[in-house]
Amino acid sequence: VAYKKSARIVGDVIGKYHPHGDNAVYDALVRMAQDFSMRLELVDGQGNFGSIDGDNAAAMRYTEARMTKASEEILRDIEKDTIDFV
Repeated sequence: VAYKKSARIVGDVIGKYHPHGDNAVYDALVRMAQDFSMRLELVDGQGNFGSIDGDNAAAMRYTEARMTKASEEILRDIEKDTIDFV
């Protein structure tokens, strides 16, 4: 799967699910791409996604991302309705 611009991903999320600003969405995307923040990376990031020393990630227009195999596996059976969503 090819990388997509992070700005495109953030725009899609804001438009479809979270119409409250882009900072929270991009910060969550960055955190999911950091191997030092998550036990299991859910996002495969390309570009500057920050460092363990506290360096900030680059602006979303300079980074790209795609889902990892782990995140694809988590979402594989989402349509099976194994739990009831309220």
